[in-house]
Amino acid sequence: MKKNNCCSKNPVIKLPAGERLCKSHFTKYFEGKVFRTIRQFNLIGKKERIVAALSGGKDSLTLLHILNKLSKQNPRIKVEAITIDEGIKGYREKTLKTAKKFCKKNKIKLNLFSFKKEFGLKLDNMIDVLNEKPCTVCGILRRYLLNKKSKELGFTKLATGHNLDDECQSIMMNQFKNNMQASARLGPISGVNKNKKFVPRIKPLYLCTEKETAIYAYSNNLLDNFTECPNITESYRAEIRNMLNDFEQKFPGTKHSIINSFLQILPELKSGFKEQGLNYCNICQEPASKGKCNACRLLDKIKKVK
Repeated sequence: MKKNNCCSKNPVIKLPAGERLCKSHFTKYFEGKVFRTIRQFNLIGKKERIVAALSGGKDSLTLLHILNKLSKQNPRIKVEAITIDEGIKGYREKTLKTAKKFCKKNKIKLNLFSFKKEFGLKLDNMIDVLNEKPCTVCGILRRYLLNKKSKELGFTKLATGHNLDDECQSIMMNQFKNNMQASARLGPISGVNKNKKFVPRIKPLYLCTEKETAIYAYSNNLLDNFTECPNITESYRAEIRNMLNDFEQKFPGTKHSIINSFLQILPELKSGFKEQGLNYCNICQEPASKGKCNACRLLDKIKKVK
């Protein structure tokens, strides 16, 4: 009765089933969902060195905050953060400040790397010389650095803040592009085959919606304001996001249905692509589908254009 009273007077969210929750009960609900996701998909072992990909946005701050709680409950689970400064003027400076402030406050080690130092150019400069969409360039090089640096630093898992909405978008993008091999690499644990060159990527927020994650971040004072990358408006993902949001508004439950049906076929999807061999880049020796990885292809292209 007490729960109903406090939730009806000061609700921060109304769940799809109609239940209203106050800040305190919503926090327990959200964290419980994340911990259940970790257990259900066996994302984290009893002893791990986990690094969280920290952008300074609502998803990554929420992820790191909860993983830090888990680390305090189990000292054998060590947690650090890794941030990639792509070099996006007017955006990355703000999120970097938030990331640094959060890690300092919570005594979490922050490992910081930049496109400028690693590749010689900021993302903004790369876009000026490439005939590629910003998100394509950023995605390829960011994933490359996250895996490479996480491996060099000896982490056992790389945790990302991808939520249910993000996964829905990826599923639909791959479906529309007829790229089932890319879909096979999705799921709560990314990838198809285990490989020493890949640090396993986990998504503890996999079953949490973007709305839930945002409310958790703001109600727990993890950030003050919302800052979105200016390049997102030019992306294919933004079109898919808007389409899915429109469907969800008209037909509530659409996103959950997409995820649940995808999880049913995911084991067969991964099994179907399991036999495909993994090559290594003949330049950087990182994993690649062909003789040269996408990161090195992009960097070569930049050198030629320059």
